[in-house]
Amino acid sequence: MNGVMRQARCFSGRWAWLAFCLLLCPPPAPSRQVPVPQVPQPVSGEPQKGELPGAEGPPQKLEPGRISGTVSDPSGVTITGAVVKLTHGGQSAGQEVATDEDGKFYFFNVPPGPFELTFSSAGLASQTVDGNLSAGQSYVTPLVTMTIATQVTEVQVTLTPEEIATAEIKEQEKQRVLGVIPNFYVSYAPNAAPLKAKHKFELAWKSTTDPVTFAAVGMVAGFAQAGDRWGAYGQGAQGYAKRFGATYADVAIGTYIGGAILPSLLKQDPRYFYRGTGTKRSRLLYALGSAVICKGDNGHWQPNYSSIGGNIAAGGISNLYYPAQDRNAASVVISTAMIRIGEIALANVFQEFLVPKLTPNLPTRSPSQH
Repeated sequence: MNGVMRQARCFSGRWAWLAFCLLLCPPPAPSRQVPVPQVPQPVSGEPQKGELPGAEGPPQKLEPGRISGTVSDPSGVTITGAVVKLTHGGQSAGQEVATDEDGKFYFFNVPPGPFELTFSSAGLASQTVDGNLSAGQSYVTPLVTMTIATQVTEVQVTLTPEEIATAEIKEQEKQRVLGVIPNFYVSYAPNAAPLKAKHKFELAWKSTTDPVTFAAVGMVAGFAQAGDRWGAYGQGAQGYAKRFGATYADVAIGTYIGGAILPSLLKQDPRYFYRGTGTKRSRLLYALGSAVICKGDNGHWQPNYSSIGGNIAAGGISNLYYPAQDRNAASVVISTAMIRIGEIALANVFQEFLVPKLTPNLPTRSPSQH
């Protein structure tokens, strides 16, 4: 019993000692692990903060180069004083130098990269050369040959009045009623150039030698023979030939005197000037009046002495070849001339209102300014 109690006391004493030790020396607090932030490691080849991409050391400065060359003309002679302009990378501003007495030019301390050279000189066409300059390179351009500049010269050809009149006459000689009957003495240009004497004689010659004129004279001579006009000429082929000759002489003499000789001497225009505008009444009066009024070579309207005198002269000359019994006295000649003037007036009315509709391919005319 005493042994048991002793052991119990001894066990209790140990726990008391252990508790005493725990009070005096508390066990250390368990340690807490703080996570350490992970710093990302740079990927191989990727620049770190503060580094320039691809720069393993301080940046290197590119060495400038120079550009030179020679300029000549098409014959191979070098050009002194030609202006050479250097621009970089499409920029408008640049450096300029002039070629020396040997036609050479130089640009120093030129930054590397693309460049353009523009060459100019008085009287020569501009040239352009492109290139790319490397660092430290001494670039020499191929020989630059400047060609003569193409000059655009505006030449105004001014025809003289005589040349204009010649061209207008050529157009008039193509005018035919129904494409057949000559209508050479009508101008569709109200401000036509004045005719020279040679133009007036050309019209007379063209009119009197036209085949249609010969055919018309032949018909008139036939009618005269059928009606036994100029009976002294007789019948048959001989009589017809005489009538043909007399009829043609009337046409030719009247055309040359009234349309060429007197108009040249009196400086009058033998043509009828088509009006084509205005009221019918004004056009009718104009056509009738043109039988006794004509345009002078000076452009002014005046009495038509040429036509009146030509008709009288033709009537008088006809007495030289008509049979004696058919020759007209002076009074008859004048009356015949007056009849002829009336015929011209009716022909002018015909020209004003009907002929243009029957004449193909009329010349282009400007508006009338009468």
